[in-house]
Amino acid sequence: MPSDKETVVAFDVYGTLLSTESIAGKLASHFGRTKAQEIAASWRKYQLEYTWRLNSMEYYEDFSQITRQSLHHALVEAQEQLTEGDISDLMKAYDNLSAFPDVKSTLQRIAADSSIVPVIFSNGSKEMISNSVSSSKDLSPHGTTFKHIVTVDDVQRFKPAQVTYQHLAAVVGKKPSEMDQIWLISGNPFDIVGARHAGLNAVWVDRAGYGWQDAAVPGLQPSAIVRNLEQIIDHIKSS
Repeated sequence: MPSDKETVVAFDVYGTLLSTESIAGKLASHFGRTKAQEIAASWRKYQLEYTWRLNSMEYYEDFSQITRQSLHHALVEAQEQLTEGDISDLMKAYDNLSAFPDVKSTLQRIAADSSIVPVIFSNGSKEMISNSVSSSKDLSPHGTTFKHIVTVDDVQRFKPAQVTYQHLAAVVGKKPSEMDQIWLISGNPFDIVGARHAGLNAVWVDRAGYGWQDAAVPGLQPSAIVRNLEQIIDHIKSS
């Protein structure tokens, strides 16, 4: 459990540590580069959309199943087909997504800083995230850096539902009055807005450099915006 002098830093996984766009490389073996990139983008779009739909319906489905179903949707939309064997291979490949280039140096620096308690916080199922941490060629060397792997399985709701951030706080030993002692790190605007609504600090990783555009709740803004993951530590320590 973190002490009062330690800062909990919770990393989102998909779109923050791991690039969901990197699955296009695997898809390209079936469809070619351009079509693969289109399908990969559509796959991610429906993966997220399905979680939001299910939250609204108060219905829960394992994230791995959502990921498979959203791939089917993306394929139909692209008027393409794959065998179930090929789809199973793609699902396995999802456990080995490429990390963004700034992940390695950031996690190395965090591992050397005893004042930071790094954890993973994801919509992904425990099995998917555990597989990524243990088998991803980019992420597995840093697996022992994370003190907790927190997923939404236990609460059966997806981010940005408030209960998911409350679950994170409970796992890392923070009281409701201590939510601001947790820093969420995410490349997903919906996650940033959800965290801020729940009382967490949140750093948005704006790798594309487009600036903050999310207006779902205009009053909810990131605690900080960085272009590179390596910048988060300085922002947190200077707060």
